[in-house]
Amino acid sequence: MPHAQTEVGRLYYEETGAGHPVIFCHEFAADHRTWEPQIRQLGRRYRCVTYNALGYAPSDVPENPQAYRWERQRDNIGALMDHLGIEKAHLVGLSMGAYSALQFAMAYPGRVTAVAFSSGGSGSAPVDRTPDPADMLAAADALLARGWEGGGAFMSAGPSRVQLRNKDPRGWAVFRDYLHEHSVVGSSLTLRNFQAVRPSLYGFSEELRRLRTPVLLMVGDEDDAVIEVNVFLKRNIPRSGLWMAPRTGHAMNLEEPAMYNRMLLEFFSDVEGGARGVRDPRSQPRGA
Repeated sequence: MPHAQTEVGRLYYEETGAGHPVIFCHEFAADHRTWEPQIRQLGRRYRCVTYNALGYAPSDVPENPQAYRWERQRDNIGALMDHLGIEKAHLVGLSMGAYSALQFAMAYPGRVTAVAFSSGGSGSAPVDRTPDPADMLAAADALLARGWEGGGAFMSAGPSRVQLRNKDPRGWAVFRDYLHEHSVVGSSLTLRNFQAVRPSLYGFSEELRRLRTPVLLMVGDEDDAVIEVNVFLKRNIPRSGLWMAPRTGHAMNLEEPAMYNRMLLEFFSDVEGGARGVRDPRSQPRGA
């Protein structure tokens, strides 16, 4: 099995295709396998790399809580790129992976050609609201105590997951089965040390305004927890666009793979052709 070494553990990865690199960063409830609908199409044109974050076997599952911090997960993207000899890449992230991808672009803009930020922003609260990590910590405790069947069923059957179950019951069953194969220890440590304590994206407004990487914000209109923060990101990232998929929840790459793939391909094509410039200031409302 191919692995890339990081400072705190090894990342399992897979490669498909040739061309400009595209690195896919999965969400908390998923792993590298759930990018299959994208790899089958984008792999015809791009060098597609999928990987499992630390805590998701066959990547290592470190016992050190610090291995799961958001900064470490961000920098692991760079470690993977170094291992593969990739200088610059498009990044595609979903939810947890979208957070890491955007943070990587802010920290290392010279290594990122574009970011597809999909279903991202959960857990981010405006600066005048203090986020409460209690729910995440309780979920981590329940998962560790009762496993996926007893303590983690909410991850596959919550308000933003029923859309996939209704549209594609077989696809949802595969998603759930993959989820239940995840390490309970690794997922619990990720909830406790990444999900519960990562800083809100609202606190990065200055960094976002300085970012010159093209960003496509992709969100489902029934993924209520992240709509507001994506509007904030649209208003602050100069080279961003916002695409909202109708009647769609959190796992948008699985719910609407054809639309999702089409948007990725159009976005990357525009970026590569130089057509994703800074927003025309004449489009800004007065006083913005």
